Amino acid sequence: MVLYFKFVKVLLVEDDCILGEFLKEYLTSEGLVVDWIEDSREFFDLLETSIYDVIILDLMMPHISGEALLKEFRKRGYKTPVLILTAKNRLEDKEECFSLGADDYLTKPFEPRELLLRIKALHRRVVRDERLNFKEVEVDLSAGRVWVKGNEIKLTKKEWLLLKYLVENRHRHVPTEELLNYVWGDEPVGDDVVRTHIKNLRRLLPEGFIISKKGWGYKVEA
Repeated sequence: MVLYFKFVKVLLVEDDCILGEFLKEYLTSEGLVVDWIEDSREFFDLLETSIYDVIILDLMMPHISGEALLKEFRKRGYKTPVLILTAKNRLEDKEECFSLGADDYLTKPFEPRELLLRIKALHRRVVRDERLNFKEVEVDLSAGRVWVKGNEIKLTKKEWLLLKYLVENRHRHVPTEELLNYVWGDEPVGDDVVRTHIKNLRRLLPEGFIISKKGWGYKVEA
């Protein structure tokens, strides 16, 4: 059964190509959006163009260790939850990672289902209000579901990610570039694709629910 926290964006940092391919396929089949990198040197370059809800990080990576990545990640001020996925099972290794800012620690071998449940738990920690009401619109952030006047509407993955990010940042105008980074990552698309998806969302949502600020971005009318 697919868990209803679909469309959560996950970055998987894993140099084992067999395990990485399996996890990406498994998590994608459960509805998540997964980016996978095998080279730890790509980590921070990717974060400049993409925004993630959860990061899964192996420790024994070539070039740059997982511990070094985690330390620098927190030093730069990133708050994204990090789940360590590693064969290192000593208590000292766990203590080090938690002291560096890890949020969870899972040792190999492991059950894929357990990894899925842990991702769900981490995501729920950062989603303060999971079910929000905006007069005629109700949004369940953890379930990836939207209702208008009591009737559920169906959204594509891109539409949901766009709406989800706007709802989570409902108290401010979100710049178009920020939406591009979150929804499309490093895909070669421009502002026009955001406008098209906003137009599609506005057809499904009440008039005035998504407002725009010319030359800046968008905001949901909370």
